[in-house]
Amino acid sequence: MKISVITAVYNRRDTLADAVASLQAQTHEDFEHVVMDAGSTDGSLEVLEQLADPRMVLVSERDDGIYDALNKGMKQATGDVIGLMHSDDVFASPSVLELVARAFEDRGVDAVYGDLQYVSAKDPGRVIRHWTAGEFSTAKLKRGWMPPHPSLYVRKSVIERWGGYDTSYQIAADYDAILRWFGKGRIRAKYVPDVFVKMRVGGESNRSIERVLQKSREDYRALRSNEVGGAGALAWKNLSKLGQFRVK
Repeated sequence: MKISVITAVYNRRDTLADAVASLQAQTHEDFEHVVMDAGSTDGSLEVLEQLADPRMVLVSERDDGIYDALNKGMKQATGDVIGLMHSDDVFASPSVLELVARAFEDRGVDAVYGDLQYVSAKDPGRVIRHWTAGEFSTAKLKRGWMPPHPSLYVRKSVIERWGGYDTSYQIAADYDAILRWFGKGRIRAKYVPDVFVKMRVGGESNRSIERVLQKSREDYRALRSNEVGGAGALAWKNLSKLGQFRVK
């Protein structure tokens, strides 16, 4: 099974090499790495060129934001299954794609996802938040549940039928897509209870109070437009995160 892993990049020289190396170390070798660079000026392109192998597809051109870049990457993808690797993240182990491919051996499975750990940007060995995704159900989706987006892999046929990321969302296009795929699409998803990805803290959606509020507004719009829920689901979605934090 060929897995397409898409990375959107803009000026991430300091973390990009770790992301690429963690992909190239995967024991499942039938993958392609589609890298969409938005015209980096900090040396990211040089890093990519140094680490490139025959499985990397590198496109450097302007885009209209991360979701536009990911949509372009999905059009470039030739794999049976599509997933993401953000330029600040790393795979938790070399066996992640092997676990994904094994789960997709069941032809009835449309999506596969695992768990996620948020780690310190300065000390990636320190886990700040552990997101145990758990099994999917429609009832949980209506209560604000979602799988960790960086750990989610879907068949390309799902994206072709139900669409990619709606770029009218600046922050919550991933949540909107998940609601569309899991809700309206009624896809069959398989949960693998292993940590797939380690994500450095400091994401786009949480960098300021204004961005947090904007994300809440966009989450609410996604819930309503996909007819999954409303204010109650949004409240549960945010409250469910509290138990994930680790205090040391």
